[in-house]
Amino acid sequence: MSRMPVLFLGHGSPMNAIEDNAWSRGWAKIGKELPRPKAILMISAHWETRGIGVTSGTAPHTIHDFFGFPQALFDVRYPAPGDPALAARVAELLSPEPVVFDAQRGFDHGNWGVLIAAYPKADIPVVQLSLDRCRTPQEHYELARRLAPLRDEGVLIVGSGDIVHNLRAADFRKPEAPPWADRFNETAKRLIEAGDHGPLIDYASLGEDALASINSAEHYLPLLYVLGAQQPGDPVSFFNDDVFAAISMTSVKVG
Repeated sequence: MSRMPVLFLGHGSPMNAIEDNAWSRGWAKIGKELPRPKAILMISAHWETRGIGVTSGTAPHTIHDFFGFPQALFDVRYPAPGDPALAARVAELLSPEPVVFDAQRGFDHGNWGVLIAAYPKADIPVVQLSLDRCRTPQEHYELARRLAPLRDEGVLIVGSGDIVHNLRAADFRKPEAPPWADRFNETAKRLIEAGDHGPLIDYASLGEDALASINSAEHYLPLLYVLGAQQPGDPVSFFNDDVFAAISMTSVKVG
């Protein structure tokens, strides 16, 4: 079995899950281009925990973790099966770190909001890994390095978030990005392309543009799981490369 690529998907608004736009078409295109995975390990911005959690149910429900959107979005269901065996494998790879198996947790919109375009049949098993907010960015990156063997086991590792995500600074009536958002998005892309992960892990070292762009960090941390799973010689490419208001839709394919 050939090594699976790794994806970071800039997910933006939940509405992208039901709208036909350039971003959702980009997710659909990458889903068609990639080898079909045996399973998907998803790291989404929208499951933050104290300690590491992993979904372990066989039929996770669809979580509508938002408000103020049209009923059509609340009607969406993404009935992909879970994969308890993959959850156990994740725990094995992260051992001796304790991992909590959560059989009740469903899939949040950072998960199904992108997969519904990439894999609309919902027929590939999905396991979601939480973001342990007690850990430093370096520790998240190290967890990802330990998960990298999954790529040789047919598992597609997907991080779902946004390189730039600052809702307080976003004015969706004016889609033009503030200069700092464009600058940081370009800085991040340059470092990703160069394989220079150190500054991206220690993002505070990148200055005010980074601090404004990363803000509360939950949308940025999934990127570190993609970079941590990168192997020597993996090519890097970008798609959906767009900053809308203060939200980066830029997505990354590694491998």
